[in-house]
This record gives sequence, structure tokens and C-alpha cells, in this order.
Amino acid sequence: MNIELLTDILKNAGSIVFFGGAGMSTESGIPDFRSENGLYMTSDGSQYSPETMLSHSFFVSHTDEFFKYYKTKMICREAKPNAGHLALAKLEESGRLKAVVTQNIDGLHQLAGSKNVYELHGSVHRNYCTECRTFYDLDYIFNAKGTPRCMKCNSIVKPDVVLYEEALDEDVVSGAINAIRNADVLIIGGTSLVVYPAAGLIDYFRGKKLILVNKSPTPYDSRADLVINDSVGKVLENAVKSI
Repeated sequence: MNIELLTDILKNAGSIVFFGGAGMSTESGIPDFRSENGLYMTSDGSQYSPETMLSHSFFVSHTDEFFKYYKTKMICREAKPNAGHLALAKLEESGRLKAVVTQNIDGLHQLAGSKNVYELHGSVHRNYCTECRTFYDLDYIFNAKGTPRCMKCNSIVKPDVVLYEEALDEDVVSGAINAIRNADVLIIGGTSLVVYPAAGLIDYFRGKKLILVNKSPTPYDSRADLVINDSVGKVLENAVKSI
């Protein structure tokens, strides 16, 4: 019944924005952070916590260790877009979905065919020399022995991902806010809405229907017009297939 209601909302919507978190990618085999088997709840034997190893200061002071952890835990080259990613790309192609705002860094929305994607935390697919800003792809980082170095100036190549202690990109945030502000339907999927400042972006929504799709309850459930506690990929696939 809830899926049918969601389908009706999407059919009648003129401007939809999707805001997604780690739960959007778990169905593609990418681990999340805070669930029972998430990245932050499992140990790899290191003396440092995941939050520490994914911080800017650790990147600067323990660069080799940072990249060892980053390449092992944050890069999933075998991951493919799931049914949810494909459903959103279809919804965008229909003209109804205006933007995807994501906290994920895996690039799966673009691989599925989505065009207008605001990546709040960056992407593993973009990497730049810290000095001359030369671009390098994911394979260059993954195949580097130790710390990846620029072929032009030998400086460190840093992934274009937002580490702890780093600010979000202002242009990306501004674009995401404008998209959310102008939407008449906002779908939030696969996120617990506890990570700020990203979670605060939904406060800019002024539209008609707020929809929350997440396996577990969120602090914003009471504000939603429709709450579906289920797999976001399955929900989106079933809701969009008849549009």
C-alpha cells in the first residue's frame, strides 16, 4: 500500500529531489559506517579508530597508513549500481527527478546514469595533486605502491573526498540547498539523518511531500508525510517501475 502511495506521489510530482546516505550503497555490497557490521563497528587491528584514520590530520601526519586504510576500506571497485540507483536514473530521464544529493563517495549514481548529482562528501573517482592539481583517476590511486605521487611534480595525490576536520565544498552545498528548496517532493533514503551538516540540509525543504525510506526509524520520521521502513533500493525499484 505504501509503495502504491509513493508511486502516486511520484507520478504527480513536478520536481523531485532524492537525498541519500550509506544505505543506498549497501545493496551494492559497500559497507556502511554505523550498523552492526559497519566500518566503525569492526576492527582491523589498528591502534587508531576509523574516524582518526579518515581525518585530515592523519592524512598529513601518517600518509602511508592513511592510504593503506583508504584503499582497503573505502574503495570498492567491484561495486555496481543497484536497482535503487537505476530507478533514480530512470526517474531523472522522465524529467521528474531534478537532482540527487548524496553523502556517498562511490560514484554509483553516475554509473547508473544520473546526471545531476551533488556529492556532499566528494568521490573516490576524483583525485588531485596537492600542488599542481593534476587529475588522477581511481585506478591510479588503487594501483599506486604506498602513497600515490604526481607524475608531473612528485607531490602527494589526494582523493577528492571530504575527510574529518575538512569542510564541505561550498558550491556543492549551495547547489544541493537550491535543489532541495525548489523541490515539491523530497525523498530521503538510506540515511539515519544523524550526520551533520549534511542532515541539516532537509531543513531547507519547503515542498509538499517529504518521504523517508530507511530500514530503521530516523529523528525526522514525525515530520514526514510518508515513512517506509524497508530497503531503499527495493522500494524505489517497485515505486518507479510503473511510472
